[in-house]
Amino acid sequence: MATHYEAREDLVRLFSLKELTERERRFKNPELFLEKNFGGGTPARINQGNKELARHTRSKEQCLEGLRGVVLQTEAQRARCGGHENMVPVFKSARGKPKPAEFCIDVFEFPNKACELPMVWASPTQAASVCSLQGKRLCTEDEWSLACRGDPEGGKPTTYAYGDDLDLAVCHTQTRHREIGGKPCDGDTARSAYQTCATDTEPAGSYPACRSRFGVFDQHGNVAEIMTRRDRDDGKLYSQLKGSAWFYVEVAREHDAPRPKNGPETYPDHCAFSPRWHVEPMENAWHANYHLGFRCCATIR
Repeated sequence: MATHYEAREDLVRLFSLKELTERERRFKNPELFLEKNFGGGTPARINQGNKELARHTRSKEQCLEGLRGVVLQTEAQRARCGGHENMVPVFKSARGKPKPAEFCIDVFEFPNKACELPMVWASPTQAASVCSLQGKRLCTEDEWSLACRGDPEGGKPTTYAYGDDLDLAVCHTQTRHREIGGKPCDGDTARSAYQTCATDTEPAGSYPACRSRFGVFDQHGNVAEIMTRRDRDDGKLYSQLKGSAWFYVEVAREHDAPRPKNGPETYPDHCAFSPRWHVEPMENAWHANYHLGFRCCATIR
């Protein structure tokens, strides 16, 4: 099935860093950062989840076959996005006419490689540093939502990336939690989550129809994502978690359905949903989880 990497050198090989000046290199020390922040076997480092527990049902070859003929990025888009691979420009429209694009967004969840597993166990502060080392940054909530619901042709926004009606079969959202060794997932602490909660992701792009009109994959399902939000009251930058993971079927709710008064908690995973989960100031945001990843954006200069 999908290749699940554990070794640090294999994980960091999945993405590239920008060219750093000597001053930037001394200040950021990318080699030391990668050494300390990537590696399997622990929830304290960015990885693809606990390999011993994870179950991936689709192979890289199957995923690539599903994407055969799909244009992930045109040469013009790559040039507009500063030469970054697998990024697309996103823009608003006024009266059906496109406005100039102000940012680009990764087509896939980090490491932004077609048919590789997304990475998890990254905190917002770590994710921001990873994006920065690539010459990018974390997406804002508004950017992410526009890439999800907007239309490059100037059409009306959609509720979900793939349309207006909830369809759990379109994205990787129908895989329920599994008991490990006869015990349920225990997410109380990072250690217990790593030991009992399987990261049952699939290779990025395995669900070709789970794609927005701008060409962004997996904004519903696979892993939830880290982004940022500027608070309207105090003006500070906070972490914002959005999207759903592979087990969304357990908590799914139609976007226009009322919140249930009884029973398990549910939520509507539409493009504009703006929850307040694990909100932390970005300079000190350390929440990480077995189902939480991220993707990067880049400002167009």
